[in-house]
Amino acid sequence: GVGKSTLLRILGGFLKPVAGIVKLYGEPVVEPTPRIVLVHQSIVTFPWMTALENVMLGMAYMKLPKEEAEAKARELLELVGLKGFEAFYPKEMSGGMRQRIAIARALAANPVVLLMDEPFSHLDELTAENLRREIYDVLFNEDTTLRGVALVSHNLYEVVELADVVYVLNGRPARVVDVVEIDLERPRSLKDPAFNKYVDMLYASLTAPQKAE
Repeated sequence: GVGKSTLLRILGGFLKPVAGIVKLYGEPVVEPTPRIVLVHQSIVTFPWMTALENVMLGMAYMKLPKEEAEAKARELLELVGLKGFEAFYPKEMSGGMRQRIAIARALAANPVVLLMDEPFSHLDELTAENLRREIYDVLFNEDTTLRGVALVSHNLYEVVELADVVYVLNGRPARVVDVVEIDLERPRSLKDPAFNKYVDMLYASLTAPQKAE
């Protein structure tokens, strides 16, 4: 309810802000661009396409030769841990596997920025935990073009595990009530006392009484 998903759509050029401007490398973002790709809250795969075809769809705008697009899609499926599942259809795969397909398809567009709208919220906790553990290395693998990720999440543990900087939003309309830099080495562990201190810090920011405007 505070407009976090709306903010992602503004960052991606899907919505025009009421005030202010979004820039990428100094250039205004006024419409959707392949350089900024959104991974939706719901798992979006096309059921009539195989895993390989779903990923190739992310390259459609490039007009690549089929062989080149297929080779790149295979590389991306291997990158997200789905080597050997190229010919599988979404109905034959788990929720975690389908979300990996969606992430691979997003990376296929060679984005500079990836916007992720609660990408693990539809997964069971164990699957989500395993996918979170792997996702950072996948997103910032040297073979990808990514330079930044904006993640929307309600899960404080997820945020501390993945983020470098956290903007805490609250109120309607939303406003930034705190900015927290997560100064922890990777990989991060829930057993680390410092990890839980950050969780407590974010919880305190979210539950603090809001001053009237």
